[in-house]
Amino acid sequence: MPDIFDEMNMRQALDAHIPNGETLLAGIHAISKEIDIKGTFGRCILAEDRLIPNPNGRIISLTKKKHSADDIYLGITQSFLVIAQCERSSYFYEFDDGIITNGTDIQEVSSELLLADIGTCFPLSHIQDCEMKKGWMGSVKCSITMENGSHFKLLLPKLGGLGGGMPHHKEYRQAIMDTLGEGSL
Repeated sequence: MPDIFDEMNMRQALDAHIPNGETLLAGIHAISKEIDIKGTFGRCILAEDRLIPNPNGRIISLTKKKHSADDIYLGITQSFLVIAQCERSSYFYEFDDGIITNGTDIQEVSSELLLADIGTCFPLSHIQDCEMKKGWMGSVKCSITMENGSHFKLLLPKLGGLGGGMPHHKEYRQAIMDTLGEGSL
């Protein structure tokens, strides 16, 4: 557990999900209260823990959920919001194949895609709504809704844990709040 509050571990976890050409600008330890990720994937088949590209594959709609408190790292780059798990955890997955998309963006699967890696990186430009409220003991409650219907309910703690392992937490939390548009709380 103490390894969670280590800036080097946080950077490594977030870096694994950052697209090429982007740089982590700020990252913090946060707590997810609710995660509901949606995605539509084309030309693929569903295997045990991954989507596999297949030219004869179908369109698969995925919902990935977790409605319990979980330690995460939350980061921003120049163009993306990045989320990484602090520790391995489980999600509830729902799948629907052969759906009619009604204008939903379909992500073509060009290489194997682990289900665990879905919902870790989102363009900042796809944030439809972000609401922040003051929480208990200086924390900030953050609710983010994406254009595709994905949403997150997060808690941004005031402090980055005990022991000084996250010395930039305060400034990084402020940078994330400023980027999301609610920095004046």
